[in-house]
Amino acid sequence: MIASHYAEPLARALATAAELRSGPDEGSEVLAKLDAGAAFDLLDDSLGWAWGYAGEDRLVGYVRSEQLAAS
Repeated sequence: MIASHYAEPLARALATAAELRSGPDEGSEVLAKLDAGAAFDLLDDSLGWAWGYAGEDRLVGYVRSEQLAAS
């Protein structure tokens, strides 16, 4: 599924440092470590996980929803 073709991303930032993961669970592969304040383009937020893209390489992955700064 390529949701980025259907959803307009919402610009967010990380409130805390986070690990960008390949799936919505703690056992998923860590794709990147992100610093607090890093931009995160949110595509979906469900069941405690935010899905979107981040980092210089704009990797797609998941972070815990509570790690995003309030909009």
